[in-house]
Formats: sequence, structure tokens, C-alpha cells
Amino acid sequence: MALSLKKLFTVELDLVVGIIAAAAALLMHRLHMVDDEVLISLTVILIAILFIRDLRRDVTHEKMHEDIEANRDILQHIQAGLVAPDIILIGPSRLREASQQFAAQARGEMTWFHVCLSMFRPQPLFDTLLRPAIENPQVHSIQFILDKSEKTLWDTEIMPKIDTCGGGNKVKVHWSSINEAISLIISDSGTSGGRECLLSFWGEPFMARSVERNVPRYVFHVQAHSELIAHLVEMERNYRFKNNVLE
Repeated sequence: MALSLKKLFTVELDLVVGIIAAAAALLMHRLHMVDDEVLISLTVILIAILFIRDLRRDVTHEKMHEDIEANRDILQHIQAGLVAPDIILIGPSRLREASQQFAAQARGEMTWFHVCLSMFRPQPLFDTLLRPAIENPQVHSIQFILDKSEKTLWDTEIMPKIDTCGGGNKVKVHWSSINEAISLIISDSGTSGGRECLLSFWGEPFMARSVERNVPRYVFHVQAHSELIAHLVEMERNYRFKNNVLE
């Protein structure tokens, strides 16, 4: 009952009055209480009411359209004023997804600097984190810049896994003495068109450490427009081309 009353009150009042008047006029005409001229006059009045209602509705729609356009301009102005973040923090719940996405979008040369090789020991982690980059046809070169202390692990456990991948021959390793508390994965991105980086730090709370392996827990996705990119690229190149051995 309440719903019916609500619907009734949403109907325009002038339309209701017009319908009632038309019904009354038709009834009186059938009872020969009014002549044809009165019926014609009432019809003209009804048409006028409907015309006025349509005009009013057009004005309302035009005002709504103006309001929508005004709100759109305001939203565009707000959006233009927003500054895209230089760095996005990626937590444990999205770490694998973000790593896979980064590898899938990589283009050209991809650099892995001072990464912890022990996280590639389990085959599932290797298949999730490194294999997609190696088998990405848009990546023509993968350069590892690693500390010399990782050489045994590379030769005995990581390189045999790489050899099973399609495109494993594009992987090169540079050995150096690295005294940095960070690791980097750098590549051009097919999404932004610029160079992007996954930056992680050694030690807690950014890296989970155990007896068997160290695995990044939090990673910083450095965006292509960030000024930090140039400094990170310069640092890895200094290690790559200064006092290093290429295998």
C-alpha cells in the first residue's frame, strides 16, 4: 500500500488532473450533459497541458545536461591536478603477481642487479619469478650483475635451470664485488614506454630471511617518470663495467 502511494505521488500533478478532467468530460458527453464544443475545448486544454509539461521536461533535461558537463569539467580539472606517484609499494599479497606482470611487460634489455639467487632454488619460485622474463620474446638480453660470493650457487643450481628455458642463451652474468644493500630489476616497459624498476632492500622488514633463502617481502615499483631511475641505472652500470668479469 505504501509503495502504491509512493508511485502515485511521483506522477506529475498536472497530468493527473488532465486525465481526470478528460475522463469526466467523456462521461458527461456520453450522458449528453455537455456538447461537442465543450469536449473540443477540453481536448485543446489537455494538449496545451501536455505541451507545457514537455517544455518543462526539456528545460529540466537541459539543466541536468549542463550540470553533468560542469561536473565533468570539475573532475577533469581535479584529475589534471593529481600527481602520479614516483614509487608504488608492493606488499607480500601482490608480490608474485607484480613480478610476473613486470616480466611480461619487459622490453629490450633487462637487468637483474644484486638479486638474491637463493630465492630461485625452489623450482616453483624460479618458474614464477625468472622463467617468464627469460621466455619473454620481447626481451632480447638479460644481464645479471652479481656479487662474486654467489658464483657457486649460480653454477650449480641457477644456470642448469636457465638452460632448460627457451631463450636461456640471452642470459649473461657479470661478477663484481658489490657493497650495496639493495637489489634491482630494471627494464623498459611495454606499458609506459619508459624504463621502470623493481627495487628491494636486503634485510628486515623488506626481505624475509631464513636459513635456506632470502625472499623479498616488500618491493618498490619505481615508475618511468621518477628521477630515481637515472641514479639506479647509473649505479648498476658502474658495477657492470668496472672491475667485473663477464661469463
